[in-house]
Amino acid sequence: MQAFGLRTHAWNTAWRSMLLLAGFPMLLAIMAFGVGLIFAADQYNIDRAFRDTLRNLPWLYVMAWGVAIIWFAIAWVAHNRILDWATGAHPVTRAEEPRLWNLLENLCISRGMRMPRLAVIETEAMNAYAAGLTRDKGAVTVTRGLVNALDDRELAAVLAHELAHIRNGDARLGLIAAVFVGVISLGFDSMTRGRRIARAGRTTQEGGGWRVNTNSRNGGWVALIGVLMIALAWLLATALRMALSRNREFLADAGAVELTSDPDAMISALRKVEGNAEMPEVSPQVRALFLEDASDSALSSLMATHPPIGSRVEALVKFAGGRDPGPIARAAIEETPSWAQQDASDATIQVAPGAAPAPAPWWQGPAQGGGSAPSPWGKR
Repeated sequence: MQAFGLRTHAWNTAWRSMLLLAGFPMLLAIMAFGVGLIFAADQYNIDRAFRDTLRNLPWLYVMAWGVAIIWFAIAWVAHNRILDWATGAHPVTRAEEPRLWNLLENLCISRGMRMPRLAVIETEAMNAYAAGLTRDKGAVTVTRGLVNALDDRELAAVLAHELAHIRNGDARLGLIAAVFVGVISLGFDSMTRGRRIARAGRTTQEGGGWRVNTNSRNGGWVALIGVLMIALAWLLATALRMALSRNREFLADAGAVELTSDPDAMISALRKVEGNAEMPEVSPQVRALFLEDASDSALSSLMATHPPIGSRVEALVKFAGGRDPGPIARAAIEETPSWAQQDASDATIQVAPGAAPAPAPWWQGPAQGGGSAPSPWGKR
């Protein structure tokens, strides 16, 4: 019954995401109509301005799609390099990060997926994101703080979450949404230039200065309506993109549980990330791709890119049967890496009084007396 509930939750979330994405072309048309009104503001008759804009709307819409296609082409060719530059990530190999690489590789083998490009951001913040337009060209990036703070089960759950984004096509949908918002933002930025052009056509130069023609009142109202339409399209596009990101996070959490069959590990990982994911140096557009965006706490629920951690944990408890340990303090995580604590607890033995001291854990170096440290990965 839990598996059925989890799968139903994933289906419902995917359906809502497709409905949200379908709204972007309509908003692109609203933006194109607003731009047309601004450039038609030199008409002194409001009805004539609207008729001219409606007649030119197909061409304006095609031009907007042309800009979108150019942006898509740039993103298709260089999206990984752009994201690396924006986040400070660097690719890693198996030799450089054997623990991280092996966990990700095992997950890929279990689902017959191609090993994605793996990268690390050298920061103490705890976060991760997935990118890629196809399953064969996916990429997973994690922060150093995340790797150090999570044990193997929790880290595998986060990696499975990012793989779910690639499997579900979330990275591709996120890119499409970003391009639409970018094109609409371009129209929003250009409306002031269009307004200046429209005013220039309705002004006359007298006495060395510029004065607005008294007959331009109707044109001013037309331009104002155009500006308001572009602003509305931009706000709605941004809100739709935020809502799309929120829905896909719930779906990726469900996909991680399906991949690992370990809802408790995903819940524990989210609780450790909670309050420790802040990366203000990264652009908000890029933070929408992350596992968690700490800046959402300052935003309204409409404009937040991620659902609250508590809501995600609640969904995993309800649909996947997980157990919530509650908030986990950062200080307890920073003492020693969680995965190192796990290895230490596995190797604990009883020592009789007067016996030689046991070797120290590997991360503390060899014990006094010359004992050799156990394997970094412990008993597997």
